[in-house]
Amino acid sequence: MSTSLSPAQREALLLEMVEQLFAEKTTPGAVLKILRRQVLAMNQTEYASLAGISRRTLSDIETGKGSPSMAVLNRAFRPFGLTVGLMPRSPALRERLLNRP
Repeated sequence: MSTSLSPAQREALLLEMVEQLFAEKTTPGAVLKILRRQVLAMNQTEYASLAGISRRTLSDIETGKGSPSMAVLNRAFRPFGLTVGLMPRSPALRERLLNRP
């Protein structure tokens, strides 16, 4: 499990991916796949074991298949310090919420 990213680079990638998710430029599964590969340099089997989910469930999340529960999604994102939550569907309202002082 070796990665060539520095801690600052890992944090920047994490923030960039979450920002893209909020802007609806990517999907949660795509974010998970990028973080798994670039931050932890793990294959699906290794990461699924770390997260406490099956490799098939991880694959389904990354490809947008199925309807995983919030509990499963939370386990999948936990190694990155992320949790699944509610966000407004309206881009304008989401922007206002994210930019509150």
